[in-house]
Amino acid sequence: MTLIAFIKPIGRAILDTLLPPNCLACDAPVETDGQFCPPCFRKTNFISAPLCQCCGVPLPFGEAAGQGGLCGVCEATPPAFTQARAALRYDDATKHLILPFKYADRTEAARGLAILMAKAGTALLARADVLVPVPLHISRLRQRRYNQAALLASQLGRLAKKYVQPDALVRNRVTVPLGPLGFEARRSEMQDAITVRAQNISGKKILLIDDILTSGATANACALALLAAGAARVDVLTAARVPDPRLT
Repeated sequence: MTLIAFIKPIGRAILDTLLPPNCLACDAPVETDGQFCPPCFRKTNFISAPLCQCCGVPLPFGEAAGQGGLCGVCEATPPAFTQARAALRYDDATKHLILPFKYADRTEAARGLAILMAKAGTALLARADVLVPVPLHISRLRQRRYNQAALLASQLGRLAKKYVQPDALVRNRVTVPLGPLGFEARRSEMQDAITVRAQNISGKKILLIDDILTSGATANACALALLAAGAARVDVLTAARVPDPRLT
């Protein structure tokens, strides 16, 4: 064992004693990073089977998946990415965790969310060569001052010991807010909005990182660009997942 490997857990224990970790969703003290306090844990909906084997959307119990274990959306309109997984259902409880991280400078949540994502995406992380965050347009990055997807990718890279390429993708134009748009309109708005900047994508298995997967339009646009640049495969890992990708 190296000296650093010996000292690291001691340093973490001292830090946890001086600055105890807080619940991901509130300020209650917890034992370790990436945990919820008991009340918040009971309100949090973690994604579990049954789910679509492609996009990872949770399926209602008793609802049969289609051929190959796919949801109706993936059967009708297969995405460019191979597989997507998320840690949490995006609902009212999860919004209190994700939205402050995304918009209100609560960047300390990145490590805890990454821990949950690493558990949900174990297989995806294992086969990935490179982690690539979904990009923000430069104007939004200046407004927000940070890219939440890049923070998650950085933390996941440390946890999984994977190479992170934070500037591999560029959002080359400002897109309208996708929130009010339906499934097809989102895909249309994201068409040709992403460009690959990196030169070493060819032949690589890419794991795309983001905070929320909604319709999959942004992830799909990123995957199309990466595959056109020669990527061997693109998977997607997010902190949260909207339960219905159709947004109807």
